[in-house]
Amino acid sequence: MQRNYPLYKYIVMVDMNNFLSFQIHGGADHGNGLVDSVTSLLGFFEELSTLDAKGVFSTLMPGIASMDNIHPMLVHFPIAFLLAFFVVDLVGTWAKKQQWRNIGSFLLYFGTVAAAFTVAAGFIAADSVTHGDNVHAIMERHEYFGISVLSLAAILSAWRLKSGGVIREGANSFFLILAALLCGLMMLGADLGGLMVYHFGVAVDAVSVPDAGTMHEHEHQH
Repeated sequence: MQRNYPLYKYIVMVDMNNFLSFQIHGGADHGNGLVDSVTSLLGFFEELSTLDAKGVFSTLMPGIASMDNIHPMLVHFPIAFLLAFFVVDLVGTWAKKQQWRNIGSFLLYFGTVAAAFTVAAGFIAADSVTHGDNVHAIMERHEYFGISVLSLAAILSAWRLKSGGVIREGANSFFLILAALLCGLMMLGADLGGLMVYHFGVAVDAVSVPDAGTMHEHEHQH
């Protein structure tokens, strides 16, 4: 008795213009989910082959390409590094694990460098986006928090480097208090940044919201 198995063939053809064309043939009796997915993926690559360098970048990174500045993208790095530094350093102190505190030192250094780039990009962004007087006051407070975070991170980094990564007893308690203050200021600054974007729409190109009856619903299969 002959048994029939589903067979998928992927044929890559090169046309006269040296562009890639893709054709997919599959068993129709097994549904088109996989075939449609692969077709979409190959169609995406086919489209990329017809674009110039700028078009490829815009297609691969549409979020960055649509930004007026890169400050919103950079802010995630100092937040992640500096919060991780504080948690690792605090746990390392409590558990008396110098290895953990050494890791915390590198997180602090990376966070300080990331904060420097973020603050610099923030100043550029402040001059490049349109905003009113009400937002300007918030933006100035946001800048003060950013500068404070960068200054504290730089001080803690210099202190850590000078001490060889080992800070003990009362000095270490004061160090951790400053680190906690740094995280608090960073969160306050992030809150103001979110207020400017999500409430006042700073640097946001608004899109129309569809009617409730036409909104897309996601279906999840388990």
